[in-house]
Amino acid sequence: MEPIVGAVLAGGASRRMGSAKATLDLGGRPLLEYALAAVQGAGLEPVVVAKRDSPLPPLAVPRWEEPAEPVHPLTGIIAALQAAGDRPVLAVACDMPFVTAELVADLAAHTAPLVVPEADGRLHPLLARWHPSLLPALRDALEREAPLQVVAAELAAQRLGAGELERFGDPARLLFNVNVPGDLERAAAML
Repeated sequence: MEPIVGAVLAGGASRRMGSAKATLDLGGRPLLEYALAAVQGAGLEPVVVAKRDSPLPPLAVPRWEEPAEPVHPLTGIIAALQAAGDRPVLAVACDMPFVTAELVADLAAHTAPLVVPEADGRLHPLLARWHPSLLPALRDALEREAPLQVVAAELAAQRLGAGELERFGDPARLLFNVNVPGDLERAAAML
């Protein structure tokens, strides 16, 4: 398998949560550590991508900076691809505590330019393999402020459906993300 960067995206504004997601306590650990553990367990080169002022827990991996503006998920993905050079990036949102190393490794092993999980008819592009050849299209999409799911559909992403995801566990659990305080409570109950 070609070298792939495992980029944990932690530069979001956390507006709905009201505080930085990366540092939220879940089961005695910062939320970011769960996604980072999945990336490391998959054998990828781990990095955290965040804005300069993004609160983060102490890191033992490199931190790559994304621009402060615009505030859009593509900002972190583009920053990771630019910093990774000619290597693909497997992006994982820092608020996905139940993604597994096995699923991350499987996504990373695909060779399509964009590989995205799909469950319940919805794409989940904040857990996806992005190839650097997509950068021009991603920059264009960011300029238009296109929603990330629309971008993934426009780029004809290879989709991993529920049947494929079920090899790694319950898709709803694997793709669960923490957006609001109630989600953090649900995640704690699911641990």
